[in-house]
Amino acid sequence: MTTLLEELKGIVGAGGCLTDPTALQPHLTEWRGTYTGQTAALLKPRSTTEVSAIVKVCARAQVAIVPQGGNTGMCGGAVPDDSGDQVILSLERMSQIRSVDTENFSMEVEAGCILANAQDAARENGRYLPLSLGAEGSCHIGGNIATNAGGINVGRYGTARTLVLGLEVVLADGTVVDGLRSLRKDTAGYDLKQLFIGSEGTLGIITAASLRLFPDPGVLSTALIGIESAAAAVDLFGSLRTALDDRIESFELVSDYVFGLVTQYIPETRLPFDNTYPWYILIDSATGDSAKQLENALGEAAERGQLLDAVIAKNAKEAADLWRLRHSIAEAERQEGKALKHDISVPLSRMQAFLRDGDELLAKEWPNAQLVAFGHIGDGNLHYNVVLPGELSKAEWDAEGDRVSRAIYDLVQASGGSFSAEHGVGQAKRAWLERYRGGPELDLMRKLKNTLDPANILNPGKVI
Repeated sequence: MTTLLEELKGIVGAGGCLTDPTALQPHLTEWRGTYTGQTAALLKPRSTTEVSAIVKVCARAQVAIVPQGGNTGMCGGAVPDDSGDQVILSLERMSQIRSVDTENFSMEVEAGCILANAQDAARENGRYLPLSLGAEGSCHIGGNIATNAGGINVGRYGTARTLVLGLEVVLADGTVVDGLRSLRKDTAGYDLKQLFIGSEGTLGIITAASLRLFPDPGVLSTALIGIESAAAAVDLFGSLRTALDDRIESFELVSDYVFGLVTQYIPETRLPFDNTYPWYILIDSATGDSAKQLENALGEAAERGQLLDAVIAKNAKEAADLWRLRHSIAEAERQEGKALKHDISVPLSRMQAFLRDGDELLAKEWPNAQLVAFGHIGDGNLHYNVVLPGELSKAEWDAEGDRVSRAIYDLVQASGGSFSAEHGVGQAKRAWLERYRGGPELDLMRKLKNTLDPANILNPGKVI
């Protein structure tokens, strides 16, 4: 390994190779602390040429590479195993915004570009990059694409996959595939970029991307709505979508229990109601400078009995305060303690039935469990997390947790849904992939992996 490290240092320079244990530590643990690994070195290339050279050296030495972006993933997909034999390849120094093409409504960015920086660059040019999630101040574009990130605006704009026009990728033998075209229509052969979107670095290392931009939606109207039940959110969404056409940017469902965690653990957060309600909806609507259209739509919904209360933000600060509640959920949940994470999706037409059946399942089989539910109800994605009683031993917690997850995922499967909506598979969900996507579908995934990475050096142990 010493000789290999010297060769790698020669590629990235002394400042591009970290070996000090203290400097490495933040890169070895998933941010929630669930997965931890070891490595001899973290490499920080400055260009695609350097990434290619690193991969060639590692391929020759049969040393595995773990690509890492902002390390904000939820399934352990960006941390090495505990052998110490894998190296981490961080794209953080490849963070340039190469260009913004306003006429083509596109931009080209390097994989290490922080999502918020890409959003700002688009906005400064009068354009809009709609990908938005809680970790946008630290997550990287490359990681967003490698996990096919979702976020709060999927209902209107789609996941990261729909925003990618082209990719630059380094393959397992160091070959660079330059597919950085910014075309909306291109039927010249297979659409190869789709292989790498959502592959979590197991098929190739994304080094740059051409992204689709949109007109700036301008001022958004933001409202927090109290409702009686989670199932009521589906009817409300249908009504508001009809009233507001395609102007709904975000439609987030959060339980009172979850917001209670936020106000408990996150300083200077509060709900803007005198009363509490069982569930809440946080909505952004692109209704221009006036919130009147949203106000009228909410008034009509209230007359139909579809909501209990609503507050519309009067200015940007009030809107930001409401969204801070939503974006603080993950941190508040982490401080509360360990929970079973279920990042699931079901068709909107079956969401009400799933929520009803899920409530019945937990009440019958695990009456002492606490449901911690929130999500992007407008696109059918729900974070259906469950906290088990604290008095369980670790062995009991693990065994019971497996039973709970299996029962919930079986219910999701019966509803025509997916056990992984936006967080990916990583290490955490490999067994579930085998259970729910086994057979020809998983066999084809393995054939793709074996074809593109026959030596299994790209993020081994993840996904499949």
